[in-house]
Amino acid sequence: MSGGWNTIESDAGVFTYLVDNLGVKNVQFEEMIALDADYLKQQSPVYGVIFLFKYPVGQKRTDQAVDGQYDFAASENIFFANQTIQNACATQAILSVLLNHGDLDLGDQLREFKEFTQAFPAEVGTLVALCLCDGINWFLELIRGVHNSFARSNPFIDEGTRAATEDDDLYHFIAYTPINGTLYEIDGLQPCPISHGKCTEEEFPEKIIPVLQRRIERYPATEIRFNLLAVVQDLRIRAAEIGDVETVAREDEKRKMWIWENELRRHNFVGFAHEVLKRAVASKLGDGKYDEWINEAKQKARDRTDERRRARGQKEDIASP
Repeated sequence: MSGGWNTIESDAGVFTYLVDNLGVKNVQFEEMIALDADYLKQQSPVYGVIFLFKYPVGQKRTDQAVDGQYDFAASENIFFANQTIQNACATQAILSVLLNHGDLDLGDQLREFKEFTQAFPAEVGTLVALCLCDGINWFLELIRGVHNSFARSNPFIDEGTRAATEDDDLYHFIAYTPINGTLYEIDGLQPCPISHGKCTEEEFPEKIIPVLQRRIERYPATEIRFNLLAVVQDLRIRAAEIGDVETVAREDEKRKMWIWENELRRHNFVGFAHEVLKRAVASKLGDGKYDEWINEAKQKARDRTDERRRARGQKEDIASP
């Protein structure tokens, strides 16, 4: 991996173990497959949501927020930082939720990080601010290391750099969270937090849905590349309190699967695939059946092509008057 920040997936298992590795206790992420307020309420307490969307590269910035209102004064009272590091938006969105909820157990390291960054203005960029002080520079390395540990292994590194264009598929993470009675959109690429009106933590599941719907409606109806993760309390806690043994067991199994999937993400399978292909070819060569094997594969490919052509022809016949 490079010395910078790598892209990571919008995945509940990735984000849950990312914050766990930072020392945060009793927090997990749940994927929302629909904009359903009732389902979100069932996950309560809900601390916020992380929204992933295709970033509009060609969009010009204006003095007014597209939806909601800029709240410059809020930056003095809540955690907000402009994003100044490429590919750090996922971790920055997560921190924007966690560091704005004082009732969470952040752990010693993240708590120290929060106390230190409160002294810096938002425009400095919290993650860059860490570089300005040798006494806490270790945390920059820690948080970047944890972030990068969940990136997919990629043996093909493109050393070239160029400016993004409207044809590029660039994605961006932002956070929505209720803070001090207001629903805020926290996006490090915006000049300040964006207020979406009054909202208590209990009202958040209801009030966040129309905000997200308006956000999605900015895109063509054919655009479906969105992802939404809810930041919630560890679901095993409430299940254990009410004696729901089945949910506790189900959540334990889910976390085991998350650990397995995260390990697979870190592994580079190119070498494995290459070795399997080498052994398959060597086996056919040893049996003297290499040419026969290749010809069989070619014939199967031709047969599939012919089947698709016949299927298309039948459809055209049915559609003809």
